[in-house]
Amino acid sequence: MRLVCVADTHLFHDERFVVPDGDVLVHAGDLCRRGDLDELTEAARWLATLPHRRKVIVAGNHDWAFQRSAGAARELLRSMVPGVVYLEDEAAELDGVRFWGSPWQPAFHGWAFNLARGAALAAVWAKIPAGVDVLVTHGPPDGIGDRSGWDGDERAGCADLRARVAAVAPRLHLFGHIHQDGGFWREGATAFANVTTWECTRPPTVIDVDGAAITPVDVPPRTRGES
Repeated sequence: MRLVCVADTHLFHDERFVVPDGDVLVHAGDLCRRGDLDELTEAARWLATLPHRRKVIVAGNHDWAFQRSAGAARELLRSMVPGVVYLEDEAAELDGVRFWGSPWQPAFHGWAFNLARGAALAAVWAKIPAGVDVLVTHGPPDGIGDRSGWDGDERAGCADLRARVAAVAPRLHLFGHIHQDGGFWREGATAFANVTTWECTRPPTVIDVDGAAITPVDVPPRTRGES
């Protein structure tokens, strides 16, 4: 399965932002800016133009509609985006690959899906089961892809998330939220990728998942209209 992964697009998609084809598009949150239903409609129109047969979506801290108008937001995605799967502390299996998605992160400037560090976040992460192939969260684990750049070398990730990932060992953990630290890492049995596109200035991250390996793929950039 080829995953084409993005996060933090914030409605900056345009003709210059090219998303490669693949089996599954994964959006790890922050489709929007203010996050209302009108903005979500704009994001959904863009998602619907992408060629991927399945699309896995997790909300981010700018995606207020999924917290304030949850039913309407889910129905909007379902009706506008073919093949979409929205995950909020829940699982989906696509062609034998097991996904789990969650939007929460440590409290961050009063935005959506904030929880206090400690017990509240640990309770959310405790829901992540063993046996997951691809974990998708909006925020990063502590110490991996979480260098914020706002205060020197300060890290913004969640220690309880990292502990839960170590305990259940998903094969791949995808996230965004921190624009300044995109990249790919391996630790133990898990590969990690901060798939931020930093408001569509970084390209999508492409990763192949098969029975033996998790492999990042270097897809040469191209312009729209090239075959």
